[in-house]
Amino acid sequence: MRTIVKALAVLVFVINLYAQPTFIEANKAPGSFSRMGFSVRGMAMGNVGAALRTGELSPLYNPAASVYQQGNSFNTGYSIMSMDRSLNLLSFTRRFDFYSDADSLNPNAEPRSTAGASIGLINAGVSNIDQRDAHGFKLDELSTSENLFYLSFANKFSRKLSIGFLARFYYYSLYEDITTTSFGFDIGALYVINDNFAVGLTLSDINTKYKWDTTPLYGTDGLNTTDKFPLRKVLAVNYQATNKSYIVGVEYVSDNMGTSFLRAGGEYSIFEKFVVRAGLDNVVFSSNEIPALPTAGFGYSDELMGLATTVQYAFIGEPYTPAGRHSIGIVVNF
Repeated sequence: MRTIVKALAVLVFVINLYAQPTFIEANKAPGSFSRMGFSVRGMAMGNVGAALRTGELSPLYNPAASVYQQGNSFNTGYSIMSMDRSLNLLSFTRRFDFYSDADSLNPNAEPRSTAGASIGLINAGVSNIDQRDAHGFKLDELSTSENLFYLSFANKFSRKLSIGFLARFYYYSLYEDITTTSFGFDIGALYVINDNFAVGLTLSDINTKYKWDTTPLYGTDGLNTTDKFPLRKVLAVNYQATNKSYIVGVEYVSDNMGTSFLRAGGEYSIFEKFVVRAGLDNVVFSSNEIPALPTAGFGYSDELMGLATTVQYAFIGEPYTPAGRHSIGIVVNF
């Protein structure tokens, strides 16, 4: 009997030793920084932003959402991250209402058409990278810089349906003369079912890829390679209370590399100026490579120098780093 128990123990150990997890192909794809989150508000809510239509809106969640932006919104974000990483956000979003000359005498006239536009930047990088020679002696400190510039336009085709387009331009400085650029675009739609429910649909990073040429560094030993970004599809459902005191949302995300996951989150207004948020991102059922990422945060709004100003905070759990990510942002509406 003791021999059988030992044999079973060895068998279990061998199975655990050689069993390989199902890895997520998209996690090895380029542009991961551009999929971490696009606003501090969104990151605190588990990145469920594709069907939002109130508050501060980011077109990177859904290009069609900018038609619902109230006023001119200037949005900034800075992340405190471990392992010498950085992530910075900057954007400006505005809605345009167009009226007919015949409506000039009616103060309650509704716009004949509504459009939205946004421009922004996401910057990420790693600093304090040791450059060492063949003997291990330190020569210098290196850093990388990866950037996403975007410009989006949206139009409201009816009271319920809006469609948007977003152009992406990437610039990546990896090492000395090794740089690359890429151009891609997003398409998004937002359909408002009623005052409470809305549905969003987006296609992101269409035709985006990095083309690398390492001949400036390695000469004739250099190579030309192409790394394609995952084409990401998002289906989102959002519910907001009639008095807008709370919002909850859930999203299904998939890509052309075989990855699919869920995320959910929401926010609740404790009182007029203070909102708390929480969510769960990256809930993958087909792989144990990365656990779900818990998120939480808050937003406090007040008037500063005559401008409506909101201070945002988000915490995002990161399982394979010494500490989670802390993101701080300021939103100014005027």
